[in-house]
Amino acid sequence: MSAARLRPSLQALALAAAFGAAGSLALFTPTPSLAQAAATNARGLPDFTDLVDLVGPSVVNIRTLERAAARGNAEGGPDEEMLEFFRRFGIPIPPGVTPRGPRQGPPSDEARPRGVGSGFVLSADGFIMTNAHVVDGADELIVTLADKREFKARIVGADARTDVAVVKIEATGLVPVKVGDINRLRVGEWVMAIGSPFGLENTVTAGIVSAKQRDTGDYLPFIQTDVAINPGNSGGPLINMRGEVVGINSQIYSRSGGFQGISFAIPIDEAVRVSNELRASGRVTRGRIGVRIDQVGKEVAESLGMAQPKGALVRGVEPDSPAAKAGVEPGDIILKFDGKEIDKSVDLPRLVGNTKPGTRSTMTVLRRGSQRELNVVIAELEPERPEARAAAPEPKPVPSNNATQSLGLTLAELGADDAKALKVKGGVRVIGVAGPATRAGLREGDVIVAVANTEVSSVKDVEAVLAKLDKSKPVNLLLRRGEWAQYAVVRPQAR
Repeated sequence: MSAARLRPSLQALALAAAFGAAGSLALFTPTPSLAQAAATNARGLPDFTDLVDLVGPSVVNIRTLERAAARGNAEGGPDEEMLEFFRRFGIPIPPGVTPRGPRQGPPSDEARPRGVGSGFVLSADGFIMTNAHVVDGADELIVTLADKREFKARIVGADARTDVAVVKIEATGLVPVKVGDINRLRVGEWVMAIGSPFGLENTVTAGIVSAKQRDTGDYLPFIQTDVAINPGNSGGPLINMRGEVVGINSQIYSRSGGFQGISFAIPIDEAVRVSNELRASGRVTRGRIGVRIDQVGKEVAESLGMAQPKGALVRGVEPDSPAAKAGVEPGDIILKFDGKEIDKSVDLPRLVGNTKPGTRSTMTVLRRGSQRELNVVIAELEPERPEARAAAPEPKPVPSNNATQSLGLTLAELGADDAKALKVKGGVRVIGVAGPATRAGLREGDVIVAVANTEVSSVKDVEAVLAKLDKSKPVNLLLRRGEWAQYAVVRPQAR
């Protein structure tokens, strides 16, 4: 009999012996040693009661109000979903949670509930931290402390990019939180959240840290947890087992709108840095260099001889921007900023944004297979300007040879006026794609400015470069699509 078949048999015999010897479940009563071990395990489980007592007085509920006269006939919002939640489970409807159906009758100046969020006391003199989206668009803010005292609050400042806001109340006897060291936070450790999900004040939930530095495409990397977070938790603290705040609960990943096991918190070190600027000037000053970037793909990295895909691919450079003045070109890959490696493209705007405008910084870029150092003077981040699009010039067809045909490309010359309009030194226009070119993502109207890390200014240049390459290996093309640059890796058609 195999070991796999023997194991169930032994288990059956053991159960039979247990039941047969005593005729009851008495034999399953734990021995003193087992009971002691079980008690030890129970004592080893995290106990959050002391943390709640310690941090609970620092957590606040934030209700936002809006003036009907300013909003007109506001249409229904998500608060109706909250009401359904309370009806279903028989929970008393908390203050501030009301339906938002179309307003009837003449407008009035009466303030009405708009939303519910959370926050925590940052300092004893009345500064409170929360999410920017909690206070966005509010005409009035009401802060309710853990001891049930209520105060009107004013917005000191809010930063939409990091979703951090600071509000101020005039109150005494406030208990500020203790700020933790984010560098000590470890994946797998227990954390706790206190907030007002669905308006239910002082709700405590717990879980573990699932990941650090989670990139969601936002301006900041997030702390990922499995702590239950729902609408109304936003702005509340994420607390470690030492009673320190390590993050601000900000987002959830959900297909239903409710908690599904993935929550995100803003790291407290970033939040404090932003809050200090908001308290000092009411706004956050960030640096910019004026580039549009993208992630470097694996195939592109291999075609450029990079050991691994990293850095930020420059797709476009704004005219007269710091990057343009520094000599950055579309197609460059920025590998380092001020000596710090760019692992993912999102690292670059975070590093640049945290650099004071006017600072002279250095960048290491990869351009057509070779690295070079560029100096750039950081400017202040401005509101985004609308994208300008160059008009597509009429192509001038050129017969394709075998080399370009093997890539599925039909090319045309790019005139001087066209090159000027596209802000390129030269290149060739793609007027037809098939097979390999189509699979690589090329489109009609693309302008090829480099082939295999070699600049090209004519169809003959393209043919000359291709003639020197191994016809069986992929070839990288640097493209301009409108104002933006990108790489494509084309695998030649097998003969």
